[in-house]
Amino acid sequence: MERRKFIALSGSALCALPILSSAAFGFSKRNDLQMPQWIIDLVKRNDTGLERVLKLQISDISSPNFGGVQDAFDIVNPHSTSGLIQSGAMAISSPSSAHYQSAPVLDRMRLAVLYLLKIQHSDGTIDLLSTNFHSTPDTGFLVKRLTMSYVLIERSQAAEAQTVLIPLKKFLLNAGEALIVGGVHTPNHRWVVSAALTKLNGLWPDTRYVDRVNEWLAENIDIDSDGQYNEKSTFIYSSLTDRVLITIAAGLNKPELLENVRKNLNMTLYYVHPNGEIVTDASGRQDKAVIGTLENYYYPYRYLAMLDKNPQYAAMCKLIEETAGNKIGGFLDYYLTDSTLWEPLPPASALPLNYVKAFPHSGLVRIRRNRRDATIIAQNPVWCTFMKGNAVLQGIRFASSFFGKGQFQTEKVNVNGAVYELTQKLDGPYWQPYPKNGIAPDGDWEKMPKANRPQSEIQHLETHINIKETSDGIQIEVTTNGTERVPAALELIFRTGGELKGVTKVEGTKDSWLLKEGTGSYTVGTDTITFGPGLALHKNIALRGAVPPMDSPTVFLTGFTPFKHTIRLS
Repeated sequence: MERRKFIALSGSALCALPILSSAAFGFSKRNDLQMPQWIIDLVKRNDTGLERVLKLQISDISSPNFGGVQDAFDIVNPHSTSGLIQSGAMAISSPSSAHYQSAPVLDRMRLAVLYLLKIQHSDGTIDLLSTNFHSTPDTGFLVKRLTMSYVLIERSQAAEAQTVLIPLKKFLLNAGEALIVGGVHTPNHRWVVSAALTKLNGLWPDTRYVDRVNEWLAENIDIDSDGQYNEKSTFIYSSLTDRVLITIAAGLNKPELLENVRKNLNMTLYYVHPNGEIVTDASGRQDKAVIGTLENYYYPYRYLAMLDKNPQYAAMCKLIEETAGNKIGGFLDYYLTDSTLWEPLPPASALPLNYVKAFPHSGLVRIRRNRRDATIIAQNPVWCTFMKGNAVLQGIRFASSFFGKGQFQTEKVNVNGAVYELTQKLDGPYWQPYPKNGIAPDGDWEKMPKANRPQSEIQHLETHINIKETSDGIQIEVTTNGTERVPAALELIFRTGGELKGVTKVEGTKDSWLLKEGTGSYTVGTDTITFGPGLALHKNIALRGAVPPMDSPTVFLTGFTPFKHTIRLS
């Protein structure tokens, strides 16, 4: 099952805070605090999720999948099954849960653990059936969560707790053997595995666990001077890395690791759209350009807001509560295992709402003016976005039908004073006869590489896009030089759900429009983006070589090279 769908199914987070470890960083562990209402509310929400997951558990005793949990594709897998154990542990250990110390729930959890043991490979690994098999990192993802479940089950003092704890310990120790030797695929996997080993070491100390963590840490943390990790995955893996580094730092008393988390959290202050979404356009992973909110950062911001008494981090927690509060339940087990995080946040200060900030390592520039913002992006067919409250222009693209490769994309954003410069240079050659001494006897074109053929009639197309801020938005100037009469189109891609005005529907399309002249508008609620002036010299909006259209309302401005047009957004 895909890990992201597993999160939604289980209502649970992907990593955990080491038990009692916060004292290493100055937190005073207290057990006399009354559970705050916001956690009680999360417990009740977890009850609903648990009841949903229980219905997906295989109850047919004759089935080879007996005890396992199926996903939305009816595939029984370890991740869905682990989700039942995790949700169950949070419920049976919480006095405010309808399933507190529930023997029937514990029995269902026991069956789930036995299924995990059944499908666990002899080397201790499990499979992520959507892509990874005998996977050490995916085993690490489960271990991080299930070690926390182990603690919660133990704390529950439920009469039947041992029926789950005994097989669960066996599964976790088997997994530990894989984690001390297994390899990884991606940068964040190193820290996921290390966090899982840290959690295991907290329950059953083993020098092999610590040695393997130190071996991975010797590679150093992959964070750049912008404050971003290698994968630049702002919605998924950056926040994940923050969480697992906190786990390692606290569990193995390595406070220096927290400096990386602080750098990333400081950077993320400037990656917030006016509507509370996070900027994802520069991601190098599957969350590139997805619509995402900030719930995944709530735990690291809260942890360090309290540790550092940081007012901006506290303000980010407040923002996340307001814009994504119904999603922070994914991290309930963090708070159930560390009551210090139940205490009130420190006083909040103002968040940055008015700035221009460049992140050169990510190829990204952010412009924020309170309820309005723009993002300029390198190495991406979408090179600009513009938002005004809830009205979202989620992408601007430019393409020409130049030899089937005219989709504009800039290598970098050059900051020239108040102007942001984007450029692309393309060549379109023709090929001469192949050198006689290298001609393939069978005439196979593929056996005669183009690199060896002389070029002729080489065509050139150079595109310059200059973006600058105006008093009420931004101005974009697109200019091309070189080959003439090449059809071109500027594409404004809006988010579904708003109302377009001043534009003309392109016949035969679902949601494509032309701005022929004047100014158009896009409105969501009380928020309106205006754009123009228009240009429509042709109706070809599916240029050869351009990336496929998005399934969103899209406005086109069309012309021919030499193309020169300035459009203003406000």
